[in-house]
Amino acid sequence: MERATPLLPPGSEIRQAFICQSAPNFAFFIITYLTGLTMFWIRYRCVAVTPEAIYVLESSKLSGGARPRALIGTMPRRTRLGPVYGRWATVELLGKRHWVHRRFHDQITAADREAGFTQPPR
Repeated sequence: MERATPLLPPGSEIRQAFICQSAPNFAFFIITYLTGLTMFWIRYRCVAVTPEAIYVLESSKLSGGARPRALIGTMPRRTRLGPVYGRWATVELLGKRHWVHRRFHDQITAADREAGFTQPPR
C-alpha cells in the first residue's frame, strides 16, 4: 500500500488494496504461465481504495503488479467491485475486465462492504 500512496492525492487514506491483471481473455494467462509468449499483452494493475475514490494504477510487469508507476484512472467510491469467488474472479475496472486472484478477494469484499454493498449468496 505504501508504494501507491505517492501516486494518490495528498492525504489519501488507503483502506484496501489489491493487484489484478487484464488480457484479451483468460487463455493469455495460461499461455504466459506455460511459455511466457503472451506476457506483453497482459497488463498489471494495483487498485487502491480510499474513502473518497477507487484509484487504478499501472504497475510494472516484472513486479506482477506490486510496484505501481502511474495513476491511470479514478472510479467513484460507490462503484461495486464484487461479488468475487473462485480462484480467479473478474472485476470491471475503467470499462475493462480484470482478473483478481483469490488471495485478494477479502480486500474486494471489505471495500464493497464499506461502500454499503452486501455480498449475495452464491
